[in-house]
Amino acid sequence: MSAPVPLPGFLNSLAPLLDHWGYLAVGGLLFAEDFGVPAPGETVLIAASVYAGAGRMNIVAVALIAFAAAVLGDNVGYAIGRFGGRTLVLRFGKYVLLTEARLARAEGFFTRHGGKIVTVARFIEGLRQANGIIAGVTRMPWSRFLAFNALGAALWVGAWSTVGYLAGTHITAIYNQANRYALYLLAAVAVLIVALVVRHRRRGSDAAGGDPGPDTDTDSEAPAQ
Repeated sequence: MSAPVPLPGFLNSLAPLLDHWGYLAVGGLLFAEDFGVPAPGETVLIAASVYAGAGRMNIVAVALIAFAAAVLGDNVGYAIGRFGGRTLVLRFGKYVLLTEARLARAEGFFTRHGGKIVTVARFIEGLRQANGIIAGVTRMPWSRFLAFNALGAALWVGAWSTVGYLAGTHITAIYNQANRYALYLLAAVAVLIVALVVRHRRRGSDAAGGDPGPDTDTDSEAPAQ
């Protein structure tokens, strides 16, 4: 077997799990994350794909296991939401930061957008973990949920496994370069946000200043009798 791959930053914490449990770690963590358990599912997928790129795991096996675990996990979440109902979700949702307000907002999204949300939810932290549960609570038809959920899982697994695999043994250099320019990116985002806020306030001031208000001219002559 090839020499261990040094995983940088946040990925390094998963190296012992992958070294000891291998594919079981990938499947187990992804499965648990996808029905609401706080687990580093996305992180372990990236780390395992990096291992595969360095020759320590098989990328096809990683992708297939990740896809199956993601779909199964979300279906467990769907069952919890569908048969446990809103009361059960709210009772235990606090342990995974799924508050009543967040659930209400998510239900609104599902009501308006349905399948599109199920597909893209996989890429959104927080919504990824609660995706199946909310679909079950809102009683989305299971066949429809399954189809869009499988599509989202395929896109998500395909994207991250490809990125990790192509990085391979170069992950440390890529990570260091990303960190090097992260501050510049954050500064640019901060400047953009400030510019948008200033622009919004100027528009508000202009709108307020341009309103002449009701006519209060007391010097105008009264109409002739």
